[in-house]
Amino acid sequence: MNFEQFLQYIFSGITNGSIYALTALGFTLVFNATQIINFSQGQMVMLGGMTAIAFHGAGVPLWACFLGAVIVVVVISMGLEHVAVRPLLSKGVLAQIIATVGASFVFETAAMIIWGRQALALPAFSGERPIGVAGATVVPQTLWVVGLTVVIVVALQIFYRRSLFGKAVRACAVNPSAARLQGISYRKVVLFSFALSGAISAAAGVMITPISFMSYSSGALLGLKGFAAATLGGLGNPVGAVAGGFVLGIVEALGVGVVSAGYKDAIAFVILLLVLFIRPVGLLGARVVTRQ
Repeated sequence: MNFEQFLQYIFSGITNGSIYALTALGFTLVFNATQIINFSQGQMVMLGGMTAIAFHGAGVPLWACFLGAVIVVVVISMGLEHVAVRPLLSKGVLAQIIATVGASFVFETAAMIIWGRQALALPAFSGERPIGVAGATVVPQTLWVVGLTVVIVVALQIFYRRSLFGKAVRACAVNPSAARLQGISYRKVVLFSFALSGAISAAAGVMITPISFMSYSSGALLGLKGFAAATLGGLGNPVGAVAGGFVLGIVEALGVGVVSAGYKDAIAFVILLLVLFIRPVGLLGARVVTRQ
């Protein structure tokens, strides 16, 4: 592998890692608010891409397709919280997790009925001519994906650290009972966390669709990769989720170059298992959450 090939794999890994990071952020936001793993998170990414495709097919401009897809998935995510998660808050974490697993099958089946089994795509946001960088090439859509990831991460940090509601969300993540005693509505925080995770996942789905085709079944693998990234970085740690996403994406890309594309997914999960055996809390360590 020469330097140009190595750089090309790195660029590919950063692109995929951005999507894994955004999906992992969705897992982390819901986990911090409820202590459950939303196993329909990958389907939210898929629905974002497929909804944008539907809007574009109706003649809607790309920027409006992006906004429309985010709004639709936010509504779906809030509906999931209201219908499947909120009624089970008193039934324990396991019941809520099972509800999200069932929701993932519902969303996938609905997408298959609406859009069919074929893979679909969106046009690139700003042209398709590759940009040369030190012998490697980068498609402009990659810059959109990475840029969106950076903007979302920075915006989340500002929101959590500077805004009053952001501090309330952090308080509920640490101790919901104490937060309630301070007058914070725990149910509103949970609903907001689902809505925000849906928005981030939808944005990721729209951004990745021009690069890799989207189909009804794409959400399952994206969800697994996002969960792996969140666990790799430290479940419950937003910065760790982003770091885990980029590490997972780059490891996958280099595995394609060194071993084989056929082992791409297996390599990523083997690395994840090795890291968890050595450091079970993840690369950056999971935040300890106290609940009463």
